[in-house]
Amino acid sequence: MQKKIDFQNQDWLKSHIFDILKFYYPICIDKENGGYYSCYYDDGDLCPDPQKTLVGTCRFIYNFSVGYILSGESWCRDAALHGLDFLQNHLLDRKNGGYYWILEGTKIKDSRKYTYGHAFALLAATKALEAGFDFARPMINTIYLTLEDHLFQSEYGLYNDGLTEDWKKLSTYRGQNGNMHMCEALISAYEITKEEKYLSRALLLAKNVTMHLASQTDDMIWENYHSDWTVDWNYNKFNTKNDEIRSFGFIAGHSIEWSKLLVMLERYAPESWILPKAEQLYRLGMSKGWDNTFGGLYYSLYQNQPIDTDKYYWVQAEAIGASALLAVRTGNDQYWANYNVIFNYAWNYFVDHEFGGWFATLSRDNKKLSNIKSSVLKADYHPIENCFETIRALRQTPIKNALP
Repeated sequence: MQKKIDFQNQDWLKSHIFDILKFYYPICIDKENGGYYSCYYDDGDLCPDPQKTLVGTCRFIYNFSVGYILSGESWCRDAALHGLDFLQNHLLDRKNGGYYWILEGTKIKDSRKYTYGHAFALLAATKALEAGFDFARPMINTIYLTLEDHLFQSEYGLYNDGLTEDWKKLSTYRGQNGNMHMCEALISAYEITKEEKYLSRALLLAKNVTMHLASQTDDMIWENYHSDWTVDWNYNKFNTKNDEIRSFGFIAGHSIEWSKLLVMLERYAPESWILPKAEQLYRLGMSKGWDNTFGGLYYSLYQNQPIDTDKYYWVQAEAIGASALLAVRTGNDQYWANYNVIFNYAWNYFVDHEFGGWFATLSRDNKKLSNIKSSVLKADYHPIENCFETIRALRQTPIKNALP
């Protein structure tokens, strides 16, 4: 009989993080071109994909920085530094500022600049500083100011989606996803620097997305918007597979992810609206997104019905983290009950007990859809991040002040 797992045990959560890291390391280290290999089959073999994405690189940096924070292991330190070197020497546009979207090897494949990508660059820099890499400190401010100059729209209090390499051509598309990850990165920047501008901006983004934008759509978080931030009901209509960053529909996982970010934000900005909104978003995401037949959360909803019933790894991971943080914050044991149900589901279906890591996507009835475990953006950042944030919540200790 299999031993029952205590998913709330901090040592177990830490061991799960390292089980994931060891799926990728050391094969992820590209010794020839720098950076990380980013595409993996189920058994850990590399896919023939030469792309080096900004998001994938920064997620690996985050992951290995967390590993070093938790363990002090030299291989985690070296792996994080390896990625930071590639980020600053190859993905960084030294002429125009900001970071390219995709390289192949060390050659530019897509030079566009996106809020979504820069959010992960900022997050990587903050975690690198927390891990003790002091050279990352100026990176945080530089990334923030670059976005301030080119992508922040003060009239709306939100970030535009992206621009061309030289920052001259503005996209007419607006999306909540990049703003959500900017909020995440800004909270992290505040935690490690204690600079008020990062907290103020995170609070502004959170209020504008979860209160103002969501007021257009009955409090759920819609993904896609026109240039004036009115809802675009037709962008990528009924297409949930082509562009996961700009998917169509209400993504239950994003409502739940926002609930987690609001709990994190309220630690430092205890405004009266934040916790009720966090609980509401969590409740909406779980009630509308949970599959009562096969378990797990659906991917996308429209008109109160699931339109993409596949199960995505990151959605389940975010629900785990949100449940834990709400449980600790509120003392409501129902959140722990949900946490255990969701983690048990993920453990049974998403975690690969043979080779390690999490499968990316399953069918509604929890069957694998591909033999590619990790595509170029994945890096299993979401499970690692949510296990780490659960450990932090259980410890109930803030990030140390990294000011000199």
